[in-house]
Amino acid sequence: MTSPSGPSRRQVLAVAAAAAAAPLIAATPARATGAHHPRTWDLTLLGTSDTHGNVYNWDYYRDAEYDDSKQNDIGVAKLATLINQIRAERRGKATLVLDAGDTIQGTPLATFYAKQEPITSTGEKHPMARAMNIIDYDAVTLGNHEFNYGLPLLDLWIRQLGFPALAANAVNARTGKPAFTPYVIKKVSLGFAAPTLRVGILGLTNPGVAIWDRGNVEGKLRFDDMIATAAKYVPIMRQRGADIVLISAHGGDSGTSSYGPELPNENPVALIAEQVPGIDAILFGHAHNEVVQRFVTNKRTGRQVLLSEPSKWGQRLTRMDFTLAREHGRWAITRSSATMLNTNTVVEDPKVLAAVRAQHKKTVAYVNQVVAQATVEMSTVESRYKDTPILDFINHVQAETVTTALAGTQYADLPVLSQASPFSRTAVFPAGDVKIRDVAGLYVFDNTLEAVVLTGAEVRAYLEYSAKYFVTLAPGAPVDPEQISDPSVPDYNYDALSGVDYDIDIAKPVGQRITRLVLAGTDTPVADDAQFVVAVNNYRRSGGGNFPGIVKTQVYNEQQEIRQLLIDWAQAKGTIDPADFFQPNWRLVREGVPVF
Repeated sequence: MTSPSGPSRRQVLAVAAAAAAAPLIAATPARATGAHHPRTWDLTLLGTSDTHGNVYNWDYYRDAEYDDSKQNDIGVAKLATLINQIRAERRGKATLVLDAGDTIQGTPLATFYAKQEPITSTGEKHPMARAMNIIDYDAVTLGNHEFNYGLPLLDLWIRQLGFPALAANAVNARTGKPAFTPYVIKKVSLGFAAPTLRVGILGLTNPGVAIWDRGNVEGKLRFDDMIATAAKYVPIMRQRGADIVLISAHGGDSGTSSYGPELPNENPVALIAEQVPGIDAILFGHAHNEVVQRFVTNKRTGRQVLLSEPSKWGQRLTRMDFTLAREHGRWAITRSSATMLNTNTVVEDPKVLAAVRAQHKKTVAYVNQVVAQATVEMSTVESRYKDTPILDFINHVQAETVTTALAGTQYADLPVLSQASPFSRTAVFPAGDVKIRDVAGLYVFDNTLEAVVLTGAEVRAYLEYSAKYFVTLAPGAPVDPEQISDPSVPDYNYDALSGVDYDIDIAKPVGQRITRLVLAGTDTPVADDAQFVVAVNNYRRSGGGNFPGIVKTQVYNEQQEIRQLLIDWAQAKGTIDPADFFQPNWRLVREGVPVF
């Protein structure tokens, strides 16, 4: 983030000097095979996205090497090895490396240097800056999670990078000028007898930042429509000499949004390719999908635009290959394709490991600190479809914190409800020692706690909306817990509330599923005009997930991180015992008969 008056001098120079002073990358032409086969050259683009603070192939929540059911590996160190291999194979040929965002949030490593020992206080170089500078990217696009820790930390991280950070549609709210570098134009040498190729790289961030990080950006930044921004800048880049235009976009290709229509589209990449002429390829992220190769035909030109998305966490590397020729004195792409490389095929790059080793070790030591003793094992395995003690632990701490804070206020006599989501399907508090990493594995996001007042009618609407998470299953139909949820609704957008008792009838259509809603521990129905304080995370209260009724003025907001509240409660108590907080208050039913 620059100063409120507009882009920093460094960022202005990055745009102005990109065309004149970008590094030259040599390439050799393919040999002509005859008069009818003009000489061609090639360019390779390597793309990463959604690395989310993963450098080592390490699971900080398990304190072990990362592994999953598909034997994926993770981390920038693995990506570095693949990138170095391809650069070595293509020595003397043109190779660019881009990232499509969500870089500095997502692991205890990233959180440690944003919260426990923030780089803004210590002056330490961020581990993702260390790792990415070793790789020597050509540019990175800002993802929505780059804004999670506030603009000062983001600005410092950008200044620590040895390459541009792009976000053309992030605009200074006061001046209307770009808040970050919109694009760069790099000169790429294609070698013997070839004129220089000028590659334009446009970065687009996600408009959802305006909701998800409202507290950090409201009144400071505006996030414009990604399609309109591309339509604005692509002609400018062409006019300023870009022979080809690549976009690095932090938005998916589904054309849908997780929020309402009041903000620009969250996942518009295919629409950008379809509607904006002059684009040759788009590297994209945000949705955490693996899209190896997708072609979208531009409606105005009829040309096909190549799209690719490299999954998440450093599991995959996109490789786009372009064949270029000179036509009528201009460069033209005559062929393009994309493949996907799996990082589980290589070892970690030792230079990247060495650059981040001390920070990695400090993080491992931190997350292995014991905070309390659990009387029994508690797991999230069933938390999506059953009321479980471990989710009630979150709700209890949140409700207790808000209740204490509101004592003596006008809201002190209102019942306090609490919202929690099953972020992880694998989190466990073991019987015995519970460590910071166990709590972090339960609450994986850096959310803060807020509270608002809802009426009984609003609570019912909220629960009805949450209940769309489940598929419809007729009475007597077999129930498979692994198939009980709608795959289009992520686990983090299913909320369970404590403080009221309710049934969710999954045999009924969406919108008619809350068949019992009573005051906690009673048979008294919740009246529409009843009032409740609801403890809620900042993501949800800001509109994340588009839940109804929740975007309103807070009655509590002390900027306390929920994960830390959980750690503090456990440390103060010394023991995590379900008897202290477990209150089974919701269940899935079909015509009144419990599903489980």
